[in-house]
Amino acid sequence: MPSRTPTPTLTTDRDERRQRILHLLERERLKSQADLQDRLADAGFDVNQATLSRDLRDLGVVKGPEGYELPQGTLSPQSATQSLWHAVHTWLVSATAAQNLVVLRTPAGGAQPLGLAIDKAALPGVVGTIAGDDTVLAVCADAAKARSLVRQLTGNRKEGDSR
Repeated sequence: MPSRTPTPTLTTDRDERRQRILHLLERERLKSQADLQDRLADAGFDVNQATLSRDLRDLGVVKGPEGYELPQGTLSPQSATQSLWHAVHTWLVSATAAQNLVVLRTPAGGAQPLGLAIDKAALPGVVGTIAGDDTVLAVCADAAKARSLVRQLTGNRKEGDSR
C-alpha cells in the first residue's frame, strides 16, 4: 500500500500564508491589497480579497500613508500615547460628538490606523471603536466622555471643527 502524504489543513495553510505576509511586509512597503495579492500569488498562495483583509486585520497590519505597515508590537502606555498623537495628527480631519458616540472623519484609508491607535491608548471612557475606510465610530461610556474625547483629540477646538 503506497504511503499517502497528508494534505495540509486549512489552519496550516492560513498560518503559512500569514507568515508569508509578514515576511513580504518586512522586506517592502506594499501600497495596496492587490499588490500584496500579486506577491502572494507569486509565492504560491492564491487568496481572495476578503481572506486577505481578515489576515491583515488579525495580524494587526495597518495601512499607513506609505502603504501597509507591520504592527509595532505591544505598546507601553507612553508609546501608545505617542502613537495616538501621531495618528491624530496624520489622519484626523474632524471629530463630532453625538450622545455617547464620536464620529471621527479621516482621509480614505485613515480610519483603521486611527481606530487602532485609539484602542491601544486605552483612553478612559472609551469603550471601543469601529473603523471603516474614512470614518471611525468611537463608543464612549456616556455623552460627557464623548465630548471629552473630542476635546482631547482636537486639542480643545470646538466639536466638529475641521482640520
